[in-house]
Amino acid sequence: MKKSLSISGLFVLLLVLAGCGNEGESQAQAAAPQAKPFPVTEVPQRTLTGYTTYPVKIEGIINSEVRAKVSGYITDVLVDEGQEVKKGQLLFKLETQSLNQDAAAAKANVNAAQVEVDKLKPLVEKNIISNVQLETAKAKLQQAQSSYNSVAANIGYANIKSPVDGYVGSIRLREGALVSPTSTQPLTTVSNISKVYAYFSMNETEYLDFLKEYEGEKVQDKINNMPEVELKLANGTTYSEKGKIETINSQVNENTGSISFRAVFDNPSRLLSNGNSGKILIPKTYENALIVPQESTFERQGNVLVYKIGANNKVTSSTLEIITRIDNLYVVKSGVKQGDTIVAKGLAKLRPDTEIKPQPVAFDSVAKPIEKVFR
Repeated sequence: MKKSLSISGLFVLLLVLAGCGNEGESQAQAAAPQAKPFPVTEVPQRTLTGYTTYPVKIEGIINSEVRAKVSGYITDVLVDEGQEVKKGQLLFKLETQSLNQDAAAAKANVNAAQVEVDKLKPLVEKNIISNVQLETAKAKLQQAQSSYNSVAANIGYANIKSPVDGYVGSIRLREGALVSPTSTQPLTTVSNISKVYAYFSMNETEYLDFLKEYEGEKVQDKINNMPEVELKLANGTTYSEKGKIETINSQVNENTGSISFRAVFDNPSRLLSNGNSGKILIPKTYENALIVPQESTFERQGNVLVYKIGANNKVTSSTLEIITRIDNLYVVKSGVKQGDTIVAKGLAKLRPDTEIKPQPVAFDSVAKPIEKVFR
């Protein structure tokens, strides 16, 4: 009887222990984290163009200051700001009353000297007086004529004309203003803006790296091989005409340590004028480059990383070597290869070795707006 009870008790005990084991296993399974869905995408190779930008200052290809050659008060301003003018066209008139009086006196001296010469000629021919007296009179006539010509030229200078074809700039002085050759301000500037120059600068390191990009033994050969450049205007729009880098200054600016460049742009609509500002865009094309959306990366200790999908759908971090950034894309040298699957979004919620449920998405849906950079 006691033996039967012992066997029965042992059986009950085993059932209890089995029930506790099943319950613990169920609790452990319930406590285990569930893999969450994350969007993933494959790393592609694409050909795309990026742009390096530099601030520019715009100037017309000809900028000629208009200045007075004689002193006087302005009596007439014959043009307006922005007006198109031709070379030799009259722009300003200065008061010439005092000059006219000087011219009259000089002319009288010429006439008097001419009378003296005419009077002495027959006397010399008749040997009444020596030829020396006649030559002296002729010299005085020449001197008087020179004085008159000088005054007449000054009267001509009072009519101030345009030195070149172009457009009139700001007119700083108006009727009644006194001007002179020593005035610090020009009357105006006439600019030829059928084409414009865009001036920009690079520091010495940028300059040396920039030249390495282009073929040619001499700097001019490299300039000839440089691509067309674009101009972004102050309002953020891109100018319709493309330009070309023409010259590079051969000397480094001692004050700024920079080298200046000059590009030229056609300006048929006269949209650009002196003093405009903007940014020049220098293109560089990357052929079959590995690209990763910025949104699919995270930073750690100054490095840029991605999460790649590994075995059992667990994520591992990988550090990228970045060549450049173009809009919202990174051009990558190493850290991923074509076809690698990476987490596209939501990286802040992940840690290395986290298991996920991959949800494939198109690369272009992550990399928008790719149409700005892909060629």
